[in-house]
Amino acid sequence: MPDYYAILEVERTADEKTIKASYRKLALAYHPDRNRGNAEAEEKFKAINEAYAVLSDADKRARYDRYGSVDESIPMGGDIFDIFASVFGANFGGGGVRTRQQGHPGEDLEAELVITLEQARDGATVAVELERMKACHHCHGDRAEPGTGGKRTCDRCAGAGQVRVQSQSIFGAVVTARACPDCHGDGQIITEPCRICNGRGREIGKDSVDVTLPRGIDGGYRLRVPREGNAGTDGAPAGDLYLYLQLEKHPFLERVGDDLHFELDLGIAQAALGASFVIPTLDGEEELQVPSGTQPGTTFRLRGRGMPRLRQTGNGDQIVTAKVHVPTDLSGSAREHLEAYAAAAGEETAEHVSVADKVKGFFHGRRKKGRSADKGEDQAERTEQVGAD
Repeated sequence: MPDYYAILEVERTADEKTIKASYRKLALAYHPDRNRGNAEAEEKFKAINEAYAVLSDADKRARYDRYGSVDESIPMGGDIFDIFASVFGANFGGGGVRTRQQGHPGEDLEAELVITLEQARDGATVAVELERMKACHHCHGDRAEPGTGGKRTCDRCAGAGQVRVQSQSIFGAVVTARACPDCHGDGQIITEPCRICNGRGREIGKDSVDVTLPRGIDGGYRLRVPREGNAGTDGAPAGDLYLYLQLEKHPFLERVGDDLHFELDLGIAQAALGASFVIPTLDGEEELQVPSGTQPGTTFRLRGRGMPRLRQTGNGDQIVTAKVHVPTDLSGSAREHLEAYAAAAGEETAEHVSVADKVKGFFHGRRKKGRSADKGEDQAERTEQVGAD
């Protein structure tokens, strides 16, 4: 005998409420509609229903607990889906009367989309070019050659798309519904397939999809566009389109969160004396007054000139950072003025002495010292000799 408690993943002391809750979770997870073509999941679903049929009935559970078996057959109502329907309701997907499968939903698609800072700020509508499966232009997804009457009702399932299979268990006859092997769940047989799509109902081709961006969206987000994936067959819905967004590099602005950063190039005189600048923003030009004595790295904040806050109110700011440039090629006049400023400010500047001259001076000094030392040694030797005499 199978262990029904283990099948329903409950303890042997579990109450009726716990057993029912576990059954609901497992039955949904292994339902055939969620596991198409998965024979293992189908068998698991059948075992779950059989276990619940015993443990949800007080008399059958008592006999099972005492003897490890059940004497009489379980009233399955001819179909394990009747048990499912009794818990979830007859109108819940798959419960009660089983109808034929209505086509196959289309597959989801993925694509990368590069957007500009302006498009992200405005929430622009962008045309996305892609290849996807569309309904055949010749048969319009019908799969049969137009004008031929190329479909007929399946003889085996009579158009239901499913056949009932009876099997024996310790509880008696158990009847399950499976996809019809002749029509594969469609309920119809294609006798004259479409000559363009060969009866598939779809064809691949280039297409364009208009996508409206959320205002303030950034790179790194994944955007879901419902029903813009591959087309379904026989009236089934299309899949979804998933777009992975990348933000294109802007020529003068850098985005950091909801703020935009801009580097302002200043000369030495402009930083020291102050100046007025026209700053480019996404909303147009704006004047900025840079005060005298501005240091490298000083920041100025333009309120509300950043990006819209995604799915919130308000905007970020535009942050202007001062970048002071030191000139590398001064004219003679500019050098004189700068030297005059250095003298007035008490700043020492480098002497105009070449490296070669400095090296020559270094060795010249060494030679002088060497001659003086030699002269001293000669004098010492002479003094020693005189003393000896």
